[in-house]
Amino acid sequence: MLKSKAIRKIFITTLSLFIFLFVYSLPTLDDSYVLRTNLEIESTTGLATDNIYLLNEDGYLVKSRVLLEGTTLEDKIKEILEQLIISDDNHFPKGLFAYIPKNTKVLNVLCGEGKVTVDFSSQFLDMDVHEEKQIISGIVFSILDLDDIEEVIILVEGTILSEYPNTKEKLSSPLNKNIGINQEYELTSREDVSKVVIYYLSRINDEMYYVPVTKYLNDSRDKIKIIIDELSTSYIYEPNLMSFLHSKVELLDYYEQENVLFLNFNKFLFDSEDKVLEEVLYSISYSVFDNYDVSMVMFEVDNQYVGQVSRNGIIEEK
Repeated sequence: MLKSKAIRKIFITTLSLFIFLFVYSLPTLDDSYVLRTNLEIESTTGLATDNIYLLNEDGYLVKSRVLLEGTTLEDKIKEILEQLIISDDNHFPKGLFAYIPKNTKVLNVLCGEGKVTVDFSSQFLDMDVHEEKQIISGIVFSILDLDDIEEVIILVEGTILSEYPNTKEKLSSPLNKNIGINQEYELTSREDVSKVVIYYLSRINDEMYYVPVTKYLNDSRDKIKIIIDELSTSYIYEPNLMSFLHSKVELLDYYEQENVLFLNFNKFLFDSEDKVLEEVLYSISYSVFDNYDVSMVMFEVDNQYVGQVSRNGIIEEK
């Protein structure tokens, strides 16, 4: 009898401990719905993620990564757009925000021949005058970063959006990345105007994110030279943007071959431990991909291979 009670007591205690551990191991309700945007999703799980552009507290559109559930291109686009609509259901990492006006509905998404048509409800027009350009740019860049899409047409209740809702500034249709993102103008004349997209870094809630900036400046040099000079400068106009590229780095030579851009640097591409920082490789590569029609960037130091980055975001180092 005593033995039976002892066994029963041990069984109940063990079962209670198991239940406790099982419940404790489950994610909290808040965590389970948090949109995961870190690059670590791909590196740790092997799952393919897609880009999404979110607003930070400084008003910049930030390149983030999101795990989508949709199986078709239309489903993925609709999922991205619905996540960008301001809602109580938004659960982004701290410091990142949705921006499409609240209560907007995605009425339809049509894809074909490299073009996407998106139809929003009338609430889409209820955007703040100071955010309307960022809203349109964020939508266009988020969609165009999906495979095989070159242009976006935005409709509101079936009518093409041909101007910004508040300023009435004209919008061409269809839209592409020529619209720019996080635009900065450093012009002194109308001569030799270059439009170059450069990716900086921003620290948000102890995580590093990439921030594309479309710069308009008077500079007739090849865009890759402008990119390296801008990323290696010791002074960046916005204090919340940064670059880890050494100020003494030099691009010794470069050439394009078989859809690959080869970049040969001096020794200052390395850090103090004779390694090339991942943030440096990505900042340069993302900038290249938004300015050149290549599928890979190959990095060399004094003509010796040190790493490469492909357009799909996969990095290989020596």
